[in-house]
Amino acid sequence: MELKLGIPKGSLQEATISIFKQAGFDIGIKSRNYYPSIDDPEISCMLIRAQEMARYVEGGQLDCGLTGLDWIRENRADVVELSELIYAKASFKPIKWVLAVKENSDIKSVEDLEGKTIATEVVNLTTDYLAKHGVKANVEFSWGTTEVKVPELADAIVEITETGSSLRANNLKILDTVLETTTRFIANKEAYGDPLKRKKMENVIMMLQSVIDAKPKVCIMMNVPQNRLDDILKVLPSNNPTISHLAKGEWIDVMAVMDKKILRDVLPKLKDIGAKSIVELPISKIIE
Repeated sequence: MELKLGIPKGSLQEATISIFKQAGFDIGIKSRNYYPSIDDPEISCMLIRAQEMARYVEGGQLDCGLTGLDWIRENRADVVELSELIYAKASFKPIKWVLAVKENSDIKSVEDLEGKTIATEVVNLTTDYLAKHGVKANVEFSWGTTEVKVPELADAIVEITETGSSLRANNLKILDTVLETTTRFIANKEAYGDPLKRKKMENVIMMLQSVIDAKPKVCIMMNVPQNRLDDILKVLPSNNPTISHLAKGEWIDVMAVMDKKILRDVLPKLKDIGAKSIVELPISKIIE
């Protein structure tokens, strides 16, 4: 059994290969080579642009692959969506296709685009969005650098944004979100029907998801006076921390997993209650 896996080439490439490596799959890419090596004899890889991935998975040239929900919708591909994997080029959060116009534009809403021209890379997504709002407009395909096309070449654009910095730099304002998109692990229907291939896909997804789930988390260990345990548990956000007795004295060891972002608020409280020897440990994977 060999699973033909599509790795997205382009903006998602680096982040995808990094997550695979953290999940235990070492993928190597050589210059101008579209067939990366991977240290799993049951998988063969091919680099394919995310924009095209769903087409080739649907057609069976690939058994499975990673691409955005946006490109599945744009290609109107008939594939099996096995998992949502929330990661992107710069962050672990969804990204958006947005409708934008110049800051000083008279266009205030999608309804104002009746009969206007919109430039975008996602023609089908934009056409479907306009139809949902009952608006008819001229949707033109754009080969990138879409931000510079308003107002001289288009009245509005539909563009992807992760941070919004490029739109702001070009004096554009967002009127609406057309689609919020995340990375999806997709499969060819026939390949998904093969029990061996399906199980392999599920195992790969489990390992990738374990890395993504671990990213915002840390493990905290501390020594706590036994008579202050109830107070410590009230502060800890973990529902079921691990508690064990130390060899000597009236002290116990408490271990809990929590979000990194709340550490600065929680750790001082734990210290004030009486916790000692507080240690923060990184987490590489979490499998529920």
